[in-house]
Amino acid sequence: MASLNVGSLGEYIREQRRNAQFSLRQLADAAGVSNPYLSQIERGLRKPSAEILQQIAKALRISAETLYVQAGILEERREEGLELRVAILADPLINERQKQALLAVYDAFLKENRESGPAPDASPVAED
Repeated sequence: MASLNVGSLGEYIREQRRNAQFSLRQLADAAGVSNPYLSQIERGLRKPSAEILQQIAKALRISAETLYVQAGILEERREEGLELRVAILADPLINERQKQALLAVYDAFLKENRESGPAPDASPVAED
């Protein structure tokens, strides 16, 4: 995983906010975060969690993955497992360490499957 680049993330969020013609206060309200906290994120002083990034992305009507990549949480990659990765990162029931562990296990499975060749099609499940 890439390291978190908080400064450029904040600049990116500020740019997206301005493009959406939101004031700082309007975006904070729409994302459900405090005005000072959002200001600190934009200035690169705070590291937001994946959940906060998801809330900001939703308020800006942009992809949460875009913010995850910008934050260095996700590497820009092909579509392989993208929805799963975003779902794991957005899950509020597990902590950041657990999220990173799940993503590492998933990546290990993908690597194993690539090295062993194409996976056979799964056989259909019989219905009773």
